[in-house]
Amino acid sequence: GAIEVGDLTDQNLQARIRGVVWMAMSNEHGWLALTAGNKSEAAVGYSTLYGDTAGAFAVIKDVWKSTVYELGQWRNEVAIAEVGSPIIPESVLTKAPSAELRPDQTDDQSLPPYDVLDPVLRAYVEDDHTVAEIIAMEIADRADVERVCRLVDIAEFKRRQTPLGARLTKKAFGRDRRMPIVNRYRG
Repeated sequence: GAIEVGDLTDQNLQARIRGVVWMAMSNEHGWLALTAGNKSEAAVGYSTLYGDTAGAFAVIKDVWKSTVYELGQWRNEVAIAEVGSPIIPESVLTKAPSAELRPDQTDDQSLPPYDVLDPVLRAYVEDDHTVAEIIAMEIADRADVERVCRLVDIAEFKRRQTPLGARLTKKAFGRDRRMPIVNRYRG
């Protein structure tokens, strides 16, 4: 059948076409292709293999999404103090996060807001807490904790295929934290 606008296959195709184009430009011009996926997105598998994961170096691979926004605000404060105006347009920092693969798409349509998601991810990924321990912390409701931790576990195969990036936190994906990727594995 016909692919409808907004279909996940169509959305991934858009990302993959962009990946092919920027890798071609990198090859043609000798540029280093950077990926811009952050640790929150990588944790839950919110990336497209061979699309936004295409590249040679993942600049913010080990930076939580909420921290990316904090760094943007900080950079603007420094720029305002130094030159009198921000470097990053305020609309970039206030716009709802989105993969922008379909009209009016926002991340919070399919994930908890990042102020809920990132603490759950930190507890699970960096602090090695179990699902039961995170539920007991009452930082998110049971359904969100269970879903988020499951997403982390099933996204391991994607993380294994992403470019290198600097380690900035106490536990990064890769050498610091790896899960088996065999069928039906659950920790």
